[in-house]
Amino acid sequence: MNKIVRLGTRESALAIWQAKAVEKELNQHNIKTEIVKIKSDGDLDVNKPLYEFGVSGIFTKSLDIALLNNKIDIAVHSLKDVPSKPAKGIEIKSVLKREDPYDVLVIKNKNVDFKSNLRIATSSVRRKCQWLYKFPNHIIKPIRGNIDTRLKKLFNEDFDGAVFALAGLKRLGFSNNINIKILKWMVPCASQGTIGIAGLKKDKTLDKVLKNINCDMTNRLVNEERQFISLMKGGCSKPISALALRVGDKIYFKTNICTMDAKKSISDISIFKLDEEDIAIKSYRKNIKLGAGNILKSFR
Repeated sequence: MNKIVRLGTRESALAIWQAKAVEKELNQHNIKTEIVKIKSDGDLDVNKPLYEFGVSGIFTKSLDIALLNNKIDIAVHSLKDVPSKPAKGIEIKSVLKREDPYDVLVIKNKNVDFKSNLRIATSSVRRKCQWLYKFPNHIIKPIRGNIDTRLKKLFNEDFDGAVFALAGLKRLGFSNNINIKILKWMVPCASQGTIGIAGLKKDKTLDKVLKNINCDMTNRLVNEERQFISLMKGGCSKPISALALRVGDKIYFKTNICTMDAKKSISDISIFKLDEEDIAIKSYRKNIKLGAGNILKSFR
């Protein structure tokens, strides 16, 4: 292919890192590339907590428009930012192998006392609700910006800790230079740690090469997570989460749904055969039996 493929990405350091990771994969298949930086709505307003936007896709809308207007050929995303139902005419064509999916707490003092009234920074309603359910005496404060900005705010302002995705810290080389606690008890956002590549459904030009760089197992697992969120009618403004993990010849499917006031939380771990189908649907039905339907009604 002689054409130079235009890779659309947000402007943050993490987004550029991810675009370069995709670029490297494509270059290995003799595809010439150009990275095109595009501002997103979520990047333009860094003061409002994410859940207050009230819409999904605040980090992907600008890239969607660029795709639809032929400004770029493919868009590189943190897949967790992509709505479970992408914009009309757009689809996820490929995903790279997933990085560590967990959340971590970055702390100023490694000897922090969790029994005290800590001030924890996050603008994720999912993280906020799971945290307050576990630590109801803590105070959650909003924090926005890219990883660099949030780390600076953490250490320069009146916070005891802040919650980050471990994948982003690893990719930018921060994870070994700061005090972190991996939050295995917190169920992460669906597809967290996964780089997704979106394109136009009607454009099949790159489908073959994108299939070649696709990680089939990552794709299988994150699709189950995203389907679960879709069935729950979730999004970045609702505290609903899912994580699918391959453990040997089994798939462990972890889910959590909280009320907005963090007073009630339903967590579940279901174990499935590796080749079992309809995992998300089965987990959804189990969650409804566990009482998730009442929490979903409280969101209306």
